[in-house]
Amino acid sequence: MSIHRTAIVDSRARIGQDVEIGAYSVIGPNTVIGDGCRIRHHATIEGYTTLGEGCEVFPQAVIGLPPQDLKYGGERTALEIGKGNVFREMVTVHPGTDNGGGVTRIGDNNLFLIGVHVAHDCRIGNGCIIANYVQFAGHVHVEDNVNMGGHSAVHHFVTIGRHAFIGGMTRISADVPPYLVVVAARGTRSEVRMVNGVGLQRSGYRPEDIAALKAAFMRLYSRRARMEGTSIQDRVQAILDTPEINPHVEYLCRFLMRSFAHGRHGRYLEALRRDPVHRSSWRIADRPKLTVNVVGRGRVRREHRTSGDGDGEIVELTADAEPGWAFAEWNGDCSGKSNPVRLVLEHDKNVTATFTGAK
Repeated sequence: MSIHRTAIVDSRARIGQDVEIGAYSVIGPNTVIGDGCRIRHHATIEGYTTLGEGCEVFPQAVIGLPPQDLKYGGERTALEIGKGNVFREMVTVHPGTDNGGGVTRIGDNNLFLIGVHVAHDCRIGNGCIIANYVQFAGHVHVEDNVNMGGHSAVHHFVTIGRHAFIGGMTRISADVPPYLVVVAARGTRSEVRMVNGVGLQRSGYRPEDIAALKAAFMRLYSRRARMEGTSIQDRVQAILDTPEINPHVEYLCRFLMRSFAHGRHGRYLEALRRDPVHRSSWRIADRPKLTVNVVGRGRVRREHRTSGDGDGEIVELTADAEPGWAFAEWNGDCSGKSNPVRLVLEHDKNVTATFTGAK
């Protein structure tokens, strides 16, 4: 054991073998530091924090101080950290709250780069790489082998599926499906882009499993699939009904269905929160229906999107006239001559597209 003479280590802290504690670090009375940990200078570890074997904490990292939650009343809660984790400079990790189960838990072999914040009651799996200044709000669950780009921000109660890849500067406000790449799109929206093939290959997934996930992605998210006019929930169910479904594809589909059936604003964990936040209004209702009528000779294409604020599904309608005909106007719950046009499906809607023949 090596403890610098300027370090402040409470005599009640439990320090393992071969631990190094650098200059001006602070180790609180209720902490447990596992064997082989390296605490560099100017690091702070307090609270009821357990640090597993072989972890490394860099300067200015602050681990285990009280959570930033107004509901926290000083109750005894914990922070449990597994083996082989690295916390780079200025990382902050908070313990749980009574409202969230009382424990923030981090698995094994994760890398948290500069400025990452892990808030109260989060669950981080194993083998994750979290780049600079990623911000996790409270109650976030991150499954294994997730890779997140710098300056991403994650809304509270979000679940991020295993082997997901999130591009830098992406705002995550809904559950992220496993195995997929999500990046920042237009404005503040995030967008599912592709299967994380490179990450899966590096993790040892078989080529046939990756191919099955790519085929499922095309059925769920491709432009052709969205233009068919069926909801993504129906497309997921069609894959689940397929005989001898690939187990990874099944996991992806059941993850999606869980969020569709039980989530609020696309977040499954919102349905499990303990504090009563308008819970009486969280009823699972039938999905709103869009009825499109055509007058004249033409067709209407639909492209479904997810509303960034959770108010409802966005549908883009494009009117295509047949030869010798021209689009005239929309009527019903959508009016005007703009083409294409977007509307929010917060309730059932009926739209008519009128085409006129050439004179």
